[in-house]
Amino acid sequence: MADSRCLAASVTHTYFHINLSRKKMNEATPSMKTRAFLIFCAVGLVPIALGYGAKPSISLDALFGITVDSTNLTHIMRAVMGLYLGMVVIWVWGAFQERMTAPALVSCAVFMLGLATGRILSFILDGMPHWLLIVYAALEIVLGLGAIAIYRGDYSSENNTYQ
Repeated sequence: MADSRCLAASVTHTYFHINLSRKKMNEATPSMKTRAFLIFCAVGLVPIALGYGAKPSISLDALFGITVDSTNLTHIMRAVMGLYLGMVVIWVWGAFQERMTAPALVSCAVFMLGLATGRILSFILDGMPHWLLIVYAALEIVLGLGAIAIYRGDYSSENNTYQ
């Protein structure tokens, strides 16, 4: 009888310890470095998104001399703005909630390096664009590689509960 009470107490203690650990893990916040990185990327992307899509006929002409004179091109630019703002949401979410940090870092790396790859291809095929677009490409490479480095540091095999 005493053995069954000890076993029940042990099981109950283990159950509450596991649930408490899970609760603490779900409430955990990312490291300050990771949080700052994701917020930096998010804040930096907002003006670019708005520049592409809020009023593309004005901003794209002023920045790059691109004439936006059709509904179709305006539509495409606003869709790009929506994609960029969607990324901002994921990155801010990941900056403040641990369970979204790894997906936010991965999406940041894929987004930044995907853009950089397209820009590099354009440099090769089309020539050099406006200086600001070259700056964007450099930033995208640095930030994409930064997201990978932070991910590897925060989610290496010895720390990672996701693998």
